[in-house]
Amino acid sequence: IEGLDDPKLEQHVPAALLEKLREDLEMARELLPPLDLKAMHEGTLTPIWFGSAINSFGVKELMDGIGAYGPEPQVQSAEPRKIAPEETKVSGFVFKVQANMDPKHRDRLAFVKIVSGVFERNTPYLHVRNGKKLKFSSPNAFFAERKEIVDISYPGDIVGLHDTGNFKIGDTLTQGEEIHYKGIPAFSPEHFRYINNADPLKSKQLAKGIDQLMDEGVAQLFTLELNGRKVIGTVGALQYEVIQYRLEHEYGAKCTYEPLSVHKACWVEPKDPKSEEFKDFLRVKQRFMAKDKRGQLVFLADSPFTLQVTQQKYPNVKLHFVSEFK
Repeated sequence: IEGLDDPKLEQHVPAALLEKLREDLEMARELLPPLDLKAMHEGTLTPIWFGSAINSFGVKELMDGIGAYGPEPQVQSAEPRKIAPEETKVSGFVFKVQANMDPKHRDRLAFVKIVSGVFERNTPYLHVRNGKKLKFSSPNAFFAERKEIVDISYPGDIVGLHDTGNFKIGDTLTQGEEIHYKGIPAFSPEHFRYINNADPLKSKQLAKGIDQLMDEGVAQLFTLELNGRKVIGTVGALQYEVIQYRLEHEYGAKCTYEPLSVHKACWVEPKDPKSEEFKDFLRVKQRFMAKDKRGQLVFLADSPFTLQVTQQKYPNVKLHFVSEFK
């Protein structure tokens, strides 16, 4: 069947539904702006494909569209300078960490986007955050469910590196230059719960599981300054079930949750850490202060009103809803 005007379509779709489909499509074409590749590549326009992965409908069109319209490797923002894909020195950043992709081997992969240079197997690269040089004997490229070892990768390529716990989302790999790629912030979650150990004999397994799952970015971990209790923050409530299931089936640990009334997680940036204003803020808000997994100070505001009053009372203490603010 070639398009909505194909006569064969009438043999498969009831007349009333077909008429409505044609009307809806005409309306969408008239109301939605035409595809503007420049605007798309600048991130101000997003193309939409309709389909269903579970029914294998529209998947080919989506993949063809990415191939046809996706941008070439772009200049990336980094500190202290921007990096162009044409540069010969290798650099890239970790945007995803996935544990237990192969349950038989309990492996952990860090996904790196190559930004510049030609990434080569068995070549030492600097892990900027740790200040160490690392070699990778079996970098992987992925083709659907298959993965293959690749010898070289180019700007724009995604490489999977076997990881023993060295990598976190946002980490940078270079050929020696100390740069840090920007633009991978952690946003304030929408849901918050205390996480408790349901099996005291599996404390180590639970700690390891939480540590690795949080590194993947599936949720965020906050540790209360007052009593050290762990708080899990997620975007959706379903993620708590996923975490619970993965902890049990991948790490042999069991957990329970307790509700916690938090409106927003706010990363704290004082204008002067030694000021009396900031000291008063820490004292008054002691019950609501926590550290994220990177050790950054976070204020867990319990309501919009509390947040508003706090911002008015402590104008020199900036509260951010994303972690990457420096």
